[in-house]
Amino acid sequence: MKSEVFKQSFTVPTSAIDVLGHVNNVTYLQWCLDAAEEHWVSRTTEDDRAKYVWVVLNHTITYKNPSFAGEQLETHTWIDSYQGVKSERHYKIIRSSDGKTIVEAKTLWCFLDSETRRPSKIPAEISSLF
Repeated sequence: MKSEVFKQSFTVPTSAIDVLGHVNNVTYLQWCLDAAEEHWVSRTTEDDRAKYVWVVLNHTITYKNPSFAGEQLETHTWIDSYQGVKSERHYKIIRSSDGKTIVEAKTLWCFLDSETRRPSKIPAEISSLF
């Protein structure tokens, strides 16, 4: 099961550049997490977000090409699978000017009841949103 791809475009800020002159590796991970959050917010209601939260179990990230200040990038993210309380989300960050993949990543998320902070099986009314 692969969900619809959620996309965001942005320009690389100078604040993302490290001592080597390109985007810092940790910044890519933050951009992936930001895209996941925006995707969640775009599909859910305030009530959903008050009732449920997600926590990260692990990340896998592969750096394919560098990117630099001022470049236009696009983050793509989608849900690859759901099973019980877990969901695997994938990401791809692409440079708009040449279509090169900059980063490929995936995160294994755990779905929690926000009140108890305990894992909760992902209900159909949530999984069907994606």
